[in-house]
This record gives sequence, C-alpha cells and structure tokens, in this order.
Amino acid sequence: MTLDAFIDALPKVELHVHLVGSASIPTVLELSRRHPGSEVPTSEEELRRYYTFRDFPHFAQIYRTVNSLVREPEDVATLVLGLARDLSGQGGRYAELQVTPYAHHIVGMPMREVTEALDLAARRSLDEHGVEMTYIFDIPGEYGEEAARITVEHALQEPPAALVGFGIGGIEQERVKYQAAYRDAFAAARAAGLHSVPHGGEMSGPETIWEVIEGYGAERIGHGINCLADERLVAHLRDTQLPLDVCPTSNVCTGQVAAIGDHPLPRMLEAGLYVTLNSDDPPMFGTTLAQEYRVAAGVFGFGRKELADLARNGVQASYLPGERKQALLKEIDDLLATGA
Repeated sequence: MTLDAFIDALPKVELHVHLVGSASIPTVLELSRRHPGSEVPTSEEELRRYYTFRDFPHFAQIYRTVNSLVREPEDVATLVLGLARDLSGQGGRYAELQVTPYAHHIVGMPMREVTEALDLAARRSLDEHGVEMTYIFDIPGEYGEEAARITVEHALQEPPAALVGFGIGGIEQERVKYQAAYRDAFAAARAAGLHSVPHGGEMSGPETIWEVIEGYGAERIGHGINCLADERLVAHLRDTQLPLDVCPTSNVCTGQVAAIGDHPLPRMLEAGLYVTLNSDDPPMFGTTLAQEYRVAAGVFGFGRKELADLARNGVQASYLPGERKQALLKEIDDLLATGA
C-alpha cells in the first residue's frame, strides 16, 4: 500500500472545523443558486476562480460572502451535509463541527428552527454519508456580552441533540475586555454538562492559553501553537496531556506561521504535547483533512506510525462514546498492521 493510499484509508476524526468555513465548491454553488443576486458566482468555473485562496484579506472576504448566503435553517443543514459528504470521501468518520449561533441570530433565524436543521442534518449525515456529526457552539470573541448571552441561551434552552461542546473563536486580542462575560458563559455551559473547547494561542501568545485553561476550564484547546513561548505552560500541557487541535495549513494561510516548513507541530510533538490534526476552514484554505495528513508526511517526514498516532490522538481526544472510540482505534491498528 502506498503512503497516499494509507492516508486515504486511515480512519479520521475532525475536531476543529467551522460550519461556514467547511463550505466546499458544490455546497457554495447550491447556496448561491438558492440565493441569487449576491457577489458569489453561480457558475462552477467562476466560483473556483473566486474561491482560490490568495491571502488573508481575500479569505476574510470569501468567508463574509459565503456567510451572507446562510439565511435560512435549510442553509445551515446544507452546510452540515456538505461537510459530511466531503469527509466521507477522505476516510472521515466523525466530526465536532463548530457552529456560531450568534451569526444565525443576527439574521433572524429562530433558535428552534436552527436546532431542528442541525438535528436533521446530523441524522442525514450518518444515514447518507456514514459520518457521525456532533456540534460545538462557539462565541465569536470580538462581539462581547450579547454574543456570549445568545450563545449560552441557545446551548441551554434549545440545544441540538448532538451538542457536545462550548467554545469561543474570533479575534483573541478582543476577549480581554469581555473577560467576565466569557468566563460566566463557560461556567454556565460546563454546569450544563458541555465540554469546554475554546480557541487559544492562535493569534496571541501564551497568556490566552492560560486564560482558557484557568478562566474557561478548557478540556481541549483549538490551535495552541504559541504555547512553546512559555516553558511553564509547555510543562503544564505535557503533564496534563491537555489536547491541542492543530491546523497547519490554516496557520500559514492566516499568517500566524510564515511557511509550512516553519510550523511548530513537530516541535510540539517532540516536547511531549498531545496534538490532534485538523483542517479549520478547509476549502477556503485549499486543503482537506486528508491533505493535512499529507502535509504531515511530505513536509514533516511523518511515516505511517506517526500518522496513525495522530489519528489515534484525534479519536481519543474526541467526545465519542467509549465503545465507538475503541472500534475506531481498532480500525486504525488493523490498517497499520496490514498497510505498513
């Protein structure tokens, strides 16, 4: 079995991917044709040119325009099903999809209807694509107290059946002014049984990672790539084996890492940190979950064992039930034994 074939066959979980950022060309075409009149092209050829990553400002523009097409609960379900379809073609078995309820609230979607769309999409994802879809509700960190309140209300009052976690994304540097509101939101979500999975240490330094650990009770952290600047933090992360969901291509595209060869992923593993491999906003960054494994192999020199270890890490760090974890881990072990 070639290394490419091994990567394709490797059972994978996706722990860090965003709803709007997951929209691939077929999904965006469906949305743009459903809602004509936007600046998003309705022909595949034009859309491919429009969608090709150029730089971070262009990515931000694409994200905004695609987000503007998410106007009805049906559009939310279309995004979820598009991701399930895309993952099923690359060995994806399970995802924890980051959804931002505030974005749907501000365009007038009722909580109950959004939840019904998410529930329907989760059922169809499994039935039609064999991908188990769960959700993390996240606060857009630059929007402050109202965004925190709406996100918590939706999570506690109208949660989808597959809601497993509570997070925060957006511009990390903006969070400090809303620190009390965000800590309170996470406390309420955790009290309701949701897992704490905030972003931290992507756009800012170790201080943000400490804040999500100490202030938000983080059980897993999105990105965390700037942890290496703080030896005490590295020691804490190593001792606790707190998982870090790393997205190499995304970090380069957003300008957080200068070049893919400079990415700290290998150094994080060498330091004994618990790392999972993910895609973040894959079509918008010209990548896929499987491609991130190819990057690990081609750029960092990881072999089958190291790639299997990353896949295992993802399964173990997920919020899958224990028996499902064990089944996936056995699949990974069997593939490594037969495909090495």
